[in-house]
Amino acid sequence: MQNPTDYPKHYCGVFGIFGHPNAAELTYFGLYALQHRGQESAGIVTGHDGKFFKHHGMGLVPQIFSDPKILHDLVGDRAIGHTRYSTTGTSNLRNAQPLTVDCARGQIAVAHNGNLTNAAQLRDELESRGLVFQTTVDSEIIIMMLAQPQMGGVPNSVAQTLRRIEGAYSLVILTEKELIGARDPHGFRPLSIGRTANGAWVLSSETTAFDLIHATFVRDVEPGEIVIINEAGLTSIPAFPEHKKRAFCIFEYVYFARPDSILNGHSVYEVRKAMGRQLAREHKIQADLIIPVPDSGVCAAMGYSEESGIPYEMAFIRNHYVGRSFLQPTQLIRDFNVRVKLNLIESLVKGKRVVIVDDSIVRGTTCKSRVKTLKDAGAKEVHVAVSCPPHMHPCVYGIDFPDRSKLMAANNTVDEIRRYLNADSLHYLSQAGMVAATSQPKNAFCMACYDGNYPVAYDPLLDKHIIERRRKQTQTLGEAAAQESEQIRLLQI
Repeated sequence: MQNPTDYPKHYCGVFGIFGHPNAAELTYFGLYALQHRGQESAGIVTGHDGKFFKHHGMGLVPQIFSDPKILHDLVGDRAIGHTRYSTTGTSNLRNAQPLTVDCARGQIAVAHNGNLTNAAQLRDELESRGLVFQTTVDSEIIIMMLAQPQMGGVPNSVAQTLRRIEGAYSLVILTEKELIGARDPHGFRPLSIGRTANGAWVLSSETTAFDLIHATFVRDVEPGEIVIINEAGLTSIPAFPEHKKRAFCIFEYVYFARPDSILNGHSVYEVRKAMGRQLAREHKIQADLIIPVPDSGVCAAMGYSEESGIPYEMAFIRNHYVGRSFLQPTQLIRDFNVRVKLNLIESLVKGKRVVIVDDSIVRGTTCKSRVKTLKDAGAKEVHVAVSCPPHMHPCVYGIDFPDRSKLMAANNTVDEIRRYLNADSLHYLSQAGMVAATSQPKNAFCMACYDGNYPVAYDPLLDKHIIERRRKQTQTLGEAAAQESEQIRLLQI
C-alpha cells in the first residue's frame, strides 16, 4: 500500500435527485460512482411528506449501506448524498455529511464539496450570536446561515449565504419542497445537472454517476449559479451576475475526476491522454518501454506511448482489494505495503530501458519504491515522467495537500528529487503544456498548487484543523478568564 501522504487526498462527492420513486437507491448508486472522491464516510438524506430520513456512517458506501433495510427505510422521491474525505475537521461520524437542521422554516440538509477560506471568522461571528455548533466542519456554517429566519425564504437565504462565504463550494441542499444546487462564483469544484428517463432531476459532482443510473447529462451548474428544482421544474438564479473570473481546479483533470467523466465539456480520459502526448513532445526519452502507475498514470502513459512510438506495457498489476487495514506502523509491514498494491511482471522489464509514468509526485517515497522495484527486477534504466508540473504550494480550496514544508518539489530541485528517487532521469510536464492539453485558456483554471497564484485570499493559518484549533484556544481563554475571575472573587472576600 502506498504511503497515505504520498498522493493528494480526494475531497468529497455530492449527489442529489428530485422526483424519483427510488431516490435512495439511485443516490446509493450515485455515491458508489463518486466513491473515489472520498472514502472516510458517506450518508444519504431523503425527504417524504415533510419529513427527513437519514443514514450515515464511517467507511465505504457499500459497507455503510450493506443492510438492504437501510435503503428501504430511506423513503421519499427526493434525496441528497455525500462521500467525504476530510479537508476541514477531523474524520469522525459527527462530521459525516449530509448535515441536517430543523429550524423555523422547516428541515434543511446540506452536502458540501470544497473548502471555505473564511470559515473560522464566520463561525466566530455565529457563535457570538449564541449559535451552538455540533461539528467541526466548515459545512455546518453554511447550514447554520441558511437556517437564519431573518434571511427570508430559502432561495433568498441561499443567495445571501453564498455572498457571505468565501472559497470553494459545490453544494446540494434539500428542503421539504426543493432540491437546490449551487457553485461558488469561481467554479472551483464541478457540479452537473442530469435527468432520468422518468423526468427526475439529478445533481452530481461528476457525470460518471449519470451513466450508472441511466440519466442523461443536461448541462453543468454554472459558476455562481443557484438551481432550484421543485414540482414546477428547474429555476436558475445568478447569485454573482457581475463576477467573471473563473478558477476551475485543473487538478480535477490531472488526478481527481474519474477518466469516464466529462468536465466543462471535455473528456477527462482524452485530456489525460493529451497530457501524456504533450509530456512526450517536451521530453524525448530514449527507452524501450512505457509503464504506467495504475490507475492514475494509465491514460497519460498511453498518450506518451502513442506520441513517442515506444511500446506500452501494464508491467505493474494492481491488487484492487487492498484496504486501509494494511496501514500498519512497523517497518516490515510498510515495506510489504509497497509491494502488495502493485506487483511487477519482472520478465517485461529485465534488461530494458523503461519510462514509468505517474500523474504527480508529492512526497516521493512511493515513487522511490517503484524505481527500486524496477531496478531490482533488472531494468537497465528507469526514467520517471510526471504528467503535471511540480507541486510547489499547498491547496486551501479542498485538496488535502500537505503544507509546503512537506512538498518534495517545494524544497528540492528536479535533480535533487531525481537523485532521491534513484532514477536515471526525471521529467515534469510544463504548466503551459498541462493547460494546452485541456484545450481551454489558462485563465479558466485555478493553478495555485503549481504557480502560487491564489484566486481567493485566505488565512495563512488555514488548514483542516483550524476550527478545532480555534475552538481549543477559545476554551483555553475562557478557562483562563474564569480562573482570573475566581481569583478576584477570593481576594475580595
